[in-house]
Amino acid sequence: MAIISVANYGLDGSKGRKIPRNQSFTFDVDFLVIAGGGGSGGGSSLNGGGGGGAGGYRHSWNNESSGGGGSTEVSISVTTDSSYTVTVGAGGAAQTQGANSVFDSVTSIGGGSGGYGTTNGGSGGSGGGGSTRTYGAAGTTGQGYAGGNGRLYPDNTGAGGAGGGAGAVGLSNDRPGGAGLYSTITGSSVARGGGGASGAESASFASKAGGVGGGGDGGGQTPNTAGTANTGGGAGGGHGGGDVGLSGGSGVVILRYSNVYNITFDAGLTGSTTTAGNDKVTTFIGGTGNVSWSI
Repeated sequence: MAIISVANYGLDGSKGRKIPRNQSFTFDVDFLVIAGGGGSGGGSSLNGGGGGGAGGYRHSWNNESSGGGGSTEVSISVTTDSSYTVTVGAGGAAQTQGANSVFDSVTSIGGGSGGYGTTNGGSGGSGGGGSTRTYGAAGTTGQGYAGGNGRLYPDNTGAGGAGGGAGAVGLSNDRPGGAGLYSTITGSSVARGGGGASGAESASFASKAGGVGGGGDGGGQTPNTAGTANTGGGAGGGHGGGDVGLSGGSGVVILRYSNVYNITFDAGLTGSTTTAGNDKVTTFIGGTGNVSWSI
């Protein structure tokens, strides 16, 4: 079956041509693919837990950056007679890495887990923060930043480290989560990919805010919180008085393409389509399956 470029064929009607039904068309799809955020470390015996790292953040729209200081990626070329895999990664449970998200050849890595007790933070799309006694972990190049170290005071107490975000590192010792990034792929500017804040030494210390873009707050005078769903945000670490570790936020896959095409996707995916200018935007918030397009 022949493949005809949309750019050469004039699907917008500007050349007054009819669309043949026995032809396939190639066109570009822009994407934002964010993996599930990492689960945080709980607190124990005046030792704060580490914040979870944000899910990996890969992006091709409008010259906006990918995570970890990465540049804008190249859009994916698709054809109307083919199907393409989409997977939306779940957030990681307490002290567990988030799940990967996928669109065709693009895979974003789940956020790293927050450290707990003598366990270091875990590496991932963005790295998880260490507990009081341990170290933060690295992020993935082009997807997210590293998590911060915990800090052990001379009396063997202290705070955890913050989880890394798509837009900034997680700092050490009782700090807010690493910031996420803003994207306009849906037509509005929305922040996603924030890291989880570190857990404080105890409930007598001020809580720290999660990274902008869905990162969970660290435990302290107020309880720690989970990462926000469909942002890939890391969960906030627990304070040393006994907060438990929490789950990272689930990821998201957002696809933007010309409005002359219609998308179809498997029942295993949960998604919806809106319009933005002359484009359609399909947002998947859960599941896995295949997608395809037609005229």
